[in-house]
Amino acid sequence: MWCARGVALRLAKISPSVANKKHFLSLTSLHLLSSWGRFSSVNISGVDRRFMSTDAKRIRTDNMTVKKIGTHNGTFHCDEVLACFFLRQLPEYADAEIVRTRDAALLAECDIVVDVGGEFDSKRHRYDHHQRTFTENFHSLCPEKPWVTKLSSAGLVYLHFGRRLLAQLTQLKEDDGQLEVLFDKLYENFVEEVDAVDNGISQFDGEARYAVSSTLSARVAHLNPRWNSKSQDTEEGFRKALKMVGEEFLDRLDFYKSSWLPARTIVEQAVKERHQVDPSGEVLLFSQGGCPWKEHLFALEQQLGVETPIKFVLYPDQNGQWRVQCVPAGLNTFQNRCVSV
Repeated sequence: MWCARGVALRLAKISPSVANKKHFLSLTSLHLLSSWGRFSSVNISGVDRRFMSTDAKRIRTDNMTVKKIGTHNGTFHCDEVLACFFLRQLPEYADAEIVRTRDAALLAECDIVVDVGGEFDSKRHRYDHHQRTFTENFHSLCPEKPWVTKLSSAGLVYLHFGRRLLAQLTQLKEDDGQLEVLFDKLYENFVEEVDAVDNGISQFDGEARYAVSSTLSARVAHLNPRWNSKSQDTEEGFRKALKMVGEEFLDRLDFYKSSWLPARTIVEQAVKERHQVDPSGEVLLFSQGGCPWKEHLFALEQQLGVETPIKFVLYPDQNGQWRVQCVPAGLNTFQNRCVSV
């Protein structure tokens, strides 16, 4: 039986032209194949993919040791599943064994421990958040960042390893400004939700009008055994959850890198060139329509210190006709900055 990593290598050898393309989705697919190689066979010619309880066979020498990622056993949650997925994308943990236990002696043997152990110590790679003394958030550990949601194991691992993770997945340099933008965006629009749900933090004060039951955390929870199931073995469900959260994170990263980030670049260029369009600096010009600009504009105005608010956006529609659109007063309002023309 081929392990998934072997399939990826064979595909690269068979089709060099494909392997050399810097298509982001194909890169993320290979990362997923590499990450799940320990757990699954690959669906080839209709063969059903099944999660395996044993490791893929590898040639090892006596001086090679397999790193261990420790987390708790029993009922699993989205935060430690996501934390484990993050770690498995890094070269040093790509082949790591995930040890699910609450046995302190076994956890002590692990190279890194997440969501269990009652200890947060980044120097020793211990990332638990359940102890009463733990109150950390992104802002408290990185004062330059604004988020104050209490961190879960997912947020802790992302904070300490996220830039390296994204550099590994996108091939951007860690000091690239675009990577830092992605780092912030993926925390604010993916990881922070997992932190908040795991720590029981509501989005708002007061009683909710309706329930939201399809979040990533909720879908992970549903993979645990039902209370009245004859088998309470959580291993298969954990592996399914690892696959699911991995797919969703990589899909979100692909969107932000391939669609959201290029739109930001277009809007930033338009903001910097606005005085060439009109001396007032209140008009943006886009050479083509369809670019999502509102979120980027509000962020870039603050980042670039735009003193005179931009009021109008010009762009051609699909028929080549020029259109003008008023800039709204905010992201979530129908009020425009310019109430009359």
